[in-house]
Amino acid sequence: MHLEKTRIMDEKAMARAVARIGYEIIERNRGTEALCLVGIRTRGIYLAQRVAQKIGQVEGEQVPVGFLDITPYRDDRRGEAGEDTTEIGFPIEGRRVVLVDDVIHTGRTVRAAIDALMARGRPQNIQLAALIDRGHRELPIRADFIGKNLPTSKSEMVRVKLRECDGEDYVAIYAEEEKN
Repeated sequence: MHLEKTRIMDEKAMARAVARIGYEIIERNRGTEALCLVGIRTRGIYLAQRVAQKIGQVEGEQVPVGFLDITPYRDDRRGEAGEDTTEIGFPIEGRRVVLVDDVIHTGRTVRAAIDALMARGRPQNIQLAALIDRGHRELPIRADFIGKNLPTSKSEMVRVKLRECDGEDYVAIYAEEEKN
């Protein structure tokens, strides 16, 4: 069992991080032409929507947002058949795709997301945005846009809570409960 150790970001800090990510995406891509955002289920979906909303406010046009289900592409759940609930209502061929997730840790989720995306077409490039980068990579993957770098120990957990699915916005570090 994990117990909450400390809260790292509150609602306002998360909103600032999302806004900063949106601005950085616009700047790096020199606008929104051929740009789309694809959120990794579950919390990446809501973060992608928030970033797209910020980009829309700044640029005056909406960026398409899709949702990616990586379950069939995970290397830790081979053989688990399940319905792919991906929803990408636009072609990704030739587009600049920004994958969005809540936390990047080992890099395995991102690897699975890239596989899932490539199975649907060949984008011009793939960029990665993460609200939290906690380190401990097992694969050579790095985020292009980061809300907050948060070094943690391997025994700690980082949880992102979003009002859309959790009822409130915050990021917290959890530690394993000590056993007597």
